[in-house]
Order: sequence, then C-alpha cells, then structure tokens
Amino acid sequence: MCKTLTFATLHFTVAFFVGWLLTGSMLIGGALALVEPACNTVVFYFHEKVWRRIEARRPGISASRDAIAT
Repeated sequence: MCKTLTFATLHFTVAFFVGWLLTGSMLIGGALALVEPACNTVVFYFHEKVWRRIEARRPGISASRDAIAT
C-alpha cells in the first residue's frame, strides 16, 4: 500500500507541475492534478479488463509470463 500511495503522490505532483508550467496557473495545475490521475485510474481499470480477456483467449501466455516474473 505504501508503494501505491507514493506512486499516487508522484503522479499528482507531476500532473500539477506540468499543468502549472504549461499554463502559468496554479489553479489549472491543481485541476489537472485532480482530474488527470482520476481519468487514468478509470482508463487503467478498463485496460486491465481488456488485457485479461486477451490473455484468457491465449492459453500459455499468462503461464509463461508468470514464469518470467518469478
């Protein structure tokens, strides 16, 4: 959980500074820091769902991937 929280903190910080540097507005930077990671979270959920279906259709791929990861 600690790793997830630190990654989320980095994501929010990067989104804020990119928005602020590009626009010069801390308000827009703050809005981007909230909206962009939230959108990415939703998109990531569906991305994972699609990849689970793809992997389920290809027997042997997830097993070989698990072997590489360990």
